[in-house]
Amino acid sequence: MKGWKKGLIVGLALGTLVALARARRIKETGVFLGVPYDLRLPTPAVLRERFWNPNDPHLLTPHVLGWGWSINLHALGRMLGLIK
Repeated sequence: MKGWKKGLIVGLALGTLVALARARRIKETGVFLGVPYDLRLPTPAVLRERFWNPNDPHLLTPHVLGWGWSINLHALGRMLGLIK
């Protein structure tokens, strides 16, 4: 399958999940098969919390939008010794 077709399918699936969450048929945040998901539209505060959070020692944080994890770049910098 070509790249644009895969992107279209993923986009449609994500759009469907967001629509279902907005209709309150599924929760907007939660865990499915042990993996976190967040179907809310991201805000600047959520972006900062997930990608640059000095108060969270965890390297992996829930995705800003979708299913899976994002990387807390502050925690990564601490692990690599770039940030104190």
